[in-house]
Amino acid sequence: MQKIKSLMARQGLKSPQESIADLSPVEDIRIPSKEEMREMREQPIDPQAEQEIINSIQEVYYSNDSFDMVQHELEKLPPELNLQELEEYRDKLKRQQAAVSKKVADLILEKQPSYVKELERVTSLQTNLQLAAVICTNARRQLSISKEDFTEASLGLLANQRRRHLLTGLLKSLRTIKTLQRTDVRLSEMLEEEDYPGAIQLCLECQKAASTFKHYSCISELNSKLQDTLEQIEEQLDVALSKTCKHFDVSHYTRVQLAYTLLEKTQTAMDQLHMHFTQAIHNTVFQVVLGYVELCAGNADTKFQKMQYKDLCTHITQDSYVPCLSDLCKALWEVMLSYHRTMQWHEEQDKEEAPPTTDEAGAADTEEAVVDHSYVKKKLEHGLTRIWQEVQLKVKAYLLGTDMSNFKYDDFIVVLDVISRLMQVGEEFCGSKSELLQESIKRQSVNYFKNYHRTRLEELRMFLENETWELCPVKSNFNIAQLHEFKFMGQSRSPSVSPSRQVLSSQDPVLSSQDQEVLSLFQHFSQEGNPFERHIDNKDEETEDVLASNGYESDELEKCVYQDYDSDSDVPDELKQDYVDEQTGDVPLKSASRETLRSRKKSDYSLNKGSNAPILTNTTLNVIRLVGKYIQMMNILKPIAFDVIHCVSQLFDYYLYAVYTFFGRNDMPAPSLCVPGGQGGREAGPARPVAPFCWYESSGPGLISSRLRTTLNRIQESLIQMESLGEGSASVHGGPGEDRKEKVPSPHLSQLVVLTASETLYGLAQRVVATESLVFLAEQFEFLQSHLDTMMPAAKKPFLQQFYSQTVSTASELRKPIYWVVAAKALDYEQMLLLMAGVKWDIREIMSQHNVYVDVLLKEFEEFNKRLGDVSRHVRVPLPVSNVLWEHCIRLANRTLVEGYGNVKKCSNEGRALMQLDFQQFLMKLEKLTDMRPIPDKDFVETYIKAYYLTENDMEQFIKNHREYSMKQLANLVNVCLGSHINKKARQKLLAAIDDIDRPKR
Repeated sequence: MQKIKSLMARQGLKSPQESIADLSPVEDIRIPSKEEMREMREQPIDPQAEQEIINSIQEVYYSNDSFDMVQHELEKLPPELNLQELEEYRDKLKRQQAAVSKKVADLILEKQPSYVKELERVTSLQTNLQLAAVICTNARRQLSISKEDFTEASLGLLANQRRRHLLTGLLKSLRTIKTLQRTDVRLSEMLEEEDYPGAIQLCLECQKAASTFKHYSCISELNSKLQDTLEQIEEQLDVALSKTCKHFDVSHYTRVQLAYTLLEKTQTAMDQLHMHFTQAIHNTVFQVVLGYVELCAGNADTKFQKMQYKDLCTHITQDSYVPCLSDLCKALWEVMLSYHRTMQWHEEQDKEEAPPTTDEAGAADTEEAVVDHSYVKKKLEHGLTRIWQEVQLKVKAYLLGTDMSNFKYDDFIVVLDVISRLMQVGEEFCGSKSELLQESIKRQSVNYFKNYHRTRLEELRMFLENETWELCPVKSNFNIAQLHEFKFMGQSRSPSVSPSRQVLSSQDPVLSSQDQEVLSLFQHFSQEGNPFERHIDNKDEETEDVLASNGYESDELEKCVYQDYDSDSDVPDELKQDYVDEQTGDVPLKSASRETLRSRKKSDYSLNKGSNAPILTNTTLNVIRLVGKYIQMMNILKPIAFDVIHCVSQLFDYYLYAVYTFFGRNDMPAPSLCVPGGQGGREAGPARPVAPFCWYESSGPGLISSRLRTTLNRIQESLIQMESLGEGSASVHGGPGEDRKEKVPSPHLSQLVVLTASETLYGLAQRVVATESLVFLAEQFEFLQSHLDTMMPAAKKPFLQQFYSQTVSTASELRKPIYWVVAAKALDYEQMLLLMAGVKWDIREIMSQHNVYVDVLLKEFEEFNKRLGDVSRHVRVPLPVSNVLWEHCIRLANRTLVEGYGNVKKCSNEGRALMQLDFQQFLMKLEKLTDMRPIPDKDFVETYIKAYYLTENDMEQFIKNHREYSMKQLANLVNVCLGSHINKKARQKLLAAIDDIDRPKR
């Protein structure tokens, strides 16, 4: 086709499109020239030949329109040109050109009608198109006018509105995106404000918004950043949760729990919480102990920080042990209090839960919440035991890390107090009996107490050996409850207070009211304070005022001493009632009735009437304080109650044994007592009769009772470390193979105490102070019996009962042997025997005047009464003491009379009447000196005098019935009274009967 077009171009023809584009009238078709037509006619008309000529045209001529045939032909020329060949080749080309032209002309002529017809149609179409163009132009012009006038304004408004709406939405999205971009700043602020629920809510909302705008490229990065931020919030939330383990804050914990609820990780929060509590306990105790260890180490060595907690506890010094333990328990209390308040918070939340909703979605949420609450409740309840177990393990490691055997008592009591209070915390915390703490503190307590008691016994021996037995001035209303060692018993006797709270109640004055006593530690110290701070405050309050200013009360008290003798206004009514009810022996001195006081005439040698205070020494007061410390230790730690009570009994045993050893033994020199002469500087001849006190001692009334003897033997065998086998006249020595570690050497009386001066009645003041202080100590033990009984294990209670019945109750029995020594020396019984020996009893007239020896004896009693009064000016001589002294002296005097009458060689009936006269005179004058009724051994003398009038048969019966008389005295009755009335055989029979009676005594 391209070839044809090229050919037509060469012929000067135009294509129909070009003709139409010119929009000119139809031009005539160019007709070949005559020459061309002639040439075409001259050509062969054989179509086949013509076709062959066309086929002989080279292909290169059909290649494209840009083909340069001239150049092609010129290039084909040979190097050497041949005219003939060139002409022949030219003719060939002409023939080919003619064939092609003819072919084209034929084709043109063949299609010319169609061409003309089509050309006409195209021309018509062109005309129509021009008309249509005019019409369209006019229509467009009209539409443009309509658009401008009507459509464009309205549609423009609509389009602008739509665009505005789209832009508004876009602006909102952009603002949201901008807010999302600035979320990090707000999240940081909220986290600093600890508004974790708000931060999580904001983060979740941002994530939701980010998912809405995720088609923005900037949001995709923000979404991942928000996820990282949410994880960061969870980490900070976990840190915030751990802070509640030490200092629980309701608002803070509420926010944390709400945040975990938003995250739907309530159960995870509980697991994390228990892990944090365990970690808090470990970190807390480690930091507390580490702080004290580094403080005491005094250097910057960091080796302690790498130690295990158990090893670190072994580096605590003795001085820092108690403060460290106190701080340790304070810190652990904060952790347990936080856990307790955490449980309270969840319990309150459960109560405030709204009723379940009825819709399905609400029901599903409620069911999930119930599952969470159930899990939390079980987890918290199970965690109680776990937390307390961790606390016990940490405190146990601390307790066993140090040897407390050499601690001061006050420090060790503080340790016991702290551990006791900690065990009370454990009991209230989870109902635990704190077996680990009990075991560890028991081990330390037994170890400490053995060492402590051994040291105290040695100190007691030192006190006793340096004691001068002077009166310790105390107030008349003194009671051991006033000593701070017994303050802990102030509330322990109230039945409304459980034993586990006695220590807290007694040491915490804030809890003294009945309403507050029932509060638990967690209730009382829920908001402020710490139960382990109380013992520090208690030390400041341990003040007491039990000593009198000068040993005597004021003048005003002197006036009303007999009205308020038993005044104990400082003692609670509860204690006073218990004190009276618990007495099993004598009524305590402070509780003496007014009738008894009024009956005290000359026998109560309390001349300084204002001084009605108990008689005790500094050593007694120290023993009482020591007993208070022991009981306090036992009260705090009940597992060693028996060991403590056993040691308490040893304190009393040793004190009793010391008093007996110092003042009760009959170690008087034989020449001055049992042999005439040497008494009070008086001289007598070698033929003096034996003094009656030796016979009195050997006959029984002056000796200790069998119960007291048994007690002293037991004490010596179990407690006293004997220096020689011959020591002690009334004791049985312990075996040499016994363990001497538990024994204490026998004490020795101080050289400052003089017991041989007659002016002081042979140390009567010291004897009174010693003996009555022992009696007072026994009374205090009686007062403590019920408390000790409640602390003693059931299996060991017989030991306590035996201790009271066989030891404590025998204290007052020491009065007899101790004061008998004074009574035996106070009067000159030997002189009286000598005077009686010089009396002539075989008179024949009835005398109206008594003998001189009666006046001498009464003068001795008056002198004794005077010296007793002198002693009482320095030391109050209680009525029981004066009674015992007078009883001993009167009994000795009466036995001296009987002994003197028994020494008579000859006696008449008138002589017997004189004896009765002498004795009646003696009794009459004696009754004016003492108010003792009846006179002791009055019947002993009267019966012996009247025995002189018995017949032979009556005398035989008399001998059998009256074994209280000595064989010599009975023999004198037979020989002197019946000698002239009976034959020798009858006398021998009676003497044989006397000998039979005396034989078992040998």
